[in-house]
Amino acid sequence: MTRSTIELVPSLKDRRIARHAAAAIVLTVAEAAIPLPLPGVKPGLANIVTLIVLARWGWREAVWVALLRVFAGSLLLGQFLAPGFFLSLSGAFASLVALGLAMHLPRRWFGPVSHSILAAFAHIGAQLVVARLWLVPHDGVFYLMPVFALAAVVFGLVNGLVAARLLQELCGEPGGERGAPRSSAPASER
Repeated sequence: MTRSTIELVPSLKDRRIARHAAAAIVLTVAEAAIPLPLPGVKPGLANIVTLIVLARWGWREAVWVALLRVFAGSLLLGQFLAPGFFLSLSGAFASLVALGLAMHLPRRWFGPVSHSILAAFAHIGAQLVVARLWLVPHDGVFYLMPVFALAAVVFGLVNGLVAARLLQELCGEPGGERGAPRSSAPASER
């Protein structure tokens, strides 16, 4: 009897996605240890990684990083298939759709900060809709909208500023995301 082996060789793109997803997962787990004054209000530190990936390598890689973070983070925190998982997943999907649309806005006026704020609003909006439809069958859940909107502005602004600063340092130019990413990978791997 002969044995056959299948060897999967990850590409540079696969390794880059794994590296960024790992960073986002670490931030998610670290954030879970931060005491929160109000349930559901979190800084979303892992979104900084998603914003950087979006600016440097595009929406598809950002989707991989965000979804891997949601699934792996929920597994590590023991929340897989719990209500928090579905809230996080719905928020991630909504923010990814918002980021996908925001990428087509003029870069002159829209960058990591505005993308971060738009994504934060989409995230919290989707979570409130899921909470209303599934967990709290009462419109009173929407009375929390001002608190969550304020959190979206504050955390979206802070995360966007951090992402913009990191992009500036990574790419070596003002604004950070303009120009080709500095990578030794061939164009097909970017």
